[in-house]
Amino acid sequence: MTDSATSADLDPGLLGDMLKVAGAPGYARWEDQIRRTSGCSDPIHITGWTVAKDKTSGEILHRYSTENEPGARLRIACGNRRASRCPACAWTYAGDTYHLIRAGLAGDDRRDIPATVREHPRVFATLTAPSFGPVHNRPAGRPCRCGKHHQEDAAELGTPLDPYTYDYAAAVLFNNHAGQLWQRFTTRLRREIAAYAGLTQRELKEEARISYGKVAEFQKRGAIHFHAVIRIDGPDGPSSPPPHWASTELLDRSIRAAVAHAYTTIKVPPNEEWGFANGWELRWGPQLDIRPIKAFGDGSDITEQAVASYVAKYATKAAENTGTLDRRIGNREALILLDVPDHTARLIRACLDLDPAYPERKLLAWAHMLGFRGHFSTKSRQYSTTLGALRQTRADYRAAQEREARGLDDLEPDTVLVLASWQYAGHGHTPGESVLAATIARDIQLNRQTAREALRDQLALEGAES
Repeated sequence: MTDSATSADLDPGLLGDMLKVAGAPGYARWEDQIRRTSGCSDPIHITGWTVAKDKTSGEILHRYSTENEPGARLRIACGNRRASRCPACAWTYAGDTYHLIRAGLAGDDRRDIPATVREHPRVFATLTAPSFGPVHNRPAGRPCRCGKHHQEDAAELGTPLDPYTYDYAAAVLFNNHAGQLWQRFTTRLRREIAAYAGLTQRELKEEARISYGKVAEFQKRGAIHFHAVIRIDGPDGPSSPPPHWASTELLDRSIRAAVAHAYTTIKVPPNEEWGFANGWELRWGPQLDIRPIKAFGDGSDITEQAVASYVAKYATKAAENTGTLDRRIGNREALILLDVPDHTARLIRACLDLDPAYPERKLLAWAHMLGFRGHFSTKSRQYSTTLGALRQTRADYRAAQEREARGLDDLEPDTVLVLASWQYAGHGHTPGESVLAATIARDIQLNRQTAREALRDQLALEGAES
């Protein structure tokens, strides 16, 4: 049982609702629906019908209606990527992200990405925010600036030593412009690579393509930073070999030069009317980590599996991991009512203070994200496959299962006419359903995790033998 299920022993109302759900005549079908959503925490409820007919004869091949479903409705997954909102759907999203990143590292025949992509220069780079003021931390071998040795889970980690001198405005503006800083970085990176290779920009396009897959992560201080797989391909992408001059060392030097270049600085203009007379210059921080990626672990460099797992892990997280909210905030009073930590509350208030001065930045709308308004997981067009393609593969697989179950798998799809009518009917679970769905989700996740670990062990063994 889950922790919430254990607490049900002390809550007669919750326990009664669980027994009511489990004892209902349609429980088996309800459980089947929830399993099909992978244990979604907040499923969408729909009502309606669908009919499959033979286009030529008009014969009805299959008819389905939600009238006979539990509660006369069908439950489908909400699809929310945030682990704080729906762990089950976030788990699916993380799995898709893992496959997307790994396909760009190890290849995927189903996606027309050859295994030779492993021979292309590629690194795992982390671009960070600059300092906005000293914070409590755990430096190796010495105490924090405050004089203490903090425990790993200490609440004060990442919070300012002096909140009154910490530049909260610059912190949220950096988060807000992080997407543009990344765009400038990638533009400058291509120029740096061309310069090191002795090529013009046009010549570079004819010889090589720069691909990446990245994920955003919030540090404990509430500043965004990016982890990215960056790779040099031939002119046709991962299916073509990189040019002779391309190397991991050249890629490393080019990344460092691009991060340090003045082009990757964004100037936020002053606004004296609202008391911001100096403006800000936003740039990447000096802490830049670049590691070569190896196919299999030899103890010296980061591996494909580790990179894909790391990116997938943070693809489902957002600013709520710093103590903030996972949905938009209406006003300042909510910070008190919702007991938001002091440092995080100050960052949110900075967004609210800056919003009237820079309305085009939409800081009020993104205050719950500490100003960040970009996508958490993105990639260049030819890095690998897409999340949409992975979802379509899953949908096609399920559709094939349905056709087989209905006895339609032998018919050509273009000979069948499908008519349907669906309406939204609500979302979510009753308290008892929530506990049971969480237990189902945990079982599914455990089974999938066991299967994935077995596959990874097999791949590592095959790599060691080769």
